[in-house]
Amino acid sequence: MSGVDRRQALLTVAAGAVGLLAGGGPVLARSLSDRDDKTLKARKTAAHGPPPDPGYAHGPIQALQRPVHGLKDLSPAAPPTAVALTVDDGPHPTWTPQMLDLLAEFHVPATFSLIGQQVQEFPELVKRIVAGGHQVSDHTVSHPINLPDLSAARIKEEIGDAHDRIAQTTGVAPKFFRAPGGNWSTQVLDTATEHGMISIDWAVDPRDWARPGTGQITNTLLAAKAGDILLCHDGGGDRAETIRALRNVIPALQKRGLTFVAL
Repeated sequence: MSGVDRRQALLTVAAGAVGLLAGGGPVLARSLSDRDDKTLKARKTAAHGPPPDPGYAHGPIQALQRPVHGLKDLSPAAPPTAVALTVDDGPHPTWTPQMLDLLAEFHVPATFSLIGQQVQEFPELVKRIVAGGHQVSDHTVSHPINLPDLSAARIKEEIGDAHDRIAQTTGVAPKFFRAPGGNWSTQVLDTATEHGMISIDWAVDPRDWARPGTGQITNTLLAAKAGDILLCHDGGGDRAETIRALRNVIPALQKRGLTFVAL
């Protein structure tokens, strides 16, 4: 099978599996005419076994004009008490297994945003993520923070090749895409849509990648409310603070009546 045919086959799989965005929703339909069409930077300044059913959105995808920041932007609606934990920059041989063990202990499904190079290096960890009932998300091949500034061809390569590596490794085409650092552009959004993926951002960012301390990570995450998408990391460096924080945060949020869902 040629490279073109292989890509088309993977896109066919993705189209059948991908989540549904609310048709004509007032938030997602908002125009970007007041922003630079090329850069559309998000507000971020730096980047960067559970229940078997990891998600709740099904159906065809529509083109986005901005990424999803909360569960209310997805359709059908998540449970009213839901929050979503997303885990970026893996898989990592040290921290991803610890993250998976922690999530299994508290019966929490999550969404892992995977870097293509890491997928290629640690395929068994990627398979373990999927086998654990978690969702997988495309996070580009090499995690370029300046993704919107790259050529259209390079953007397509970063997004498309990561999508293919994840699908080939797991047999599951990713339904979601997250831009490194939350840096978006129309080209990035359109390319993700071409591969049958919903572009996701976040609402709660403890900046755990910068290792600000377990206490600060914990306090930021504890401010989460129903409908929020939470950002954490299992790659890109030492994630001991993140693991320690989540060990306190997950049961605390559950005690408040919040339910963790994967996207």
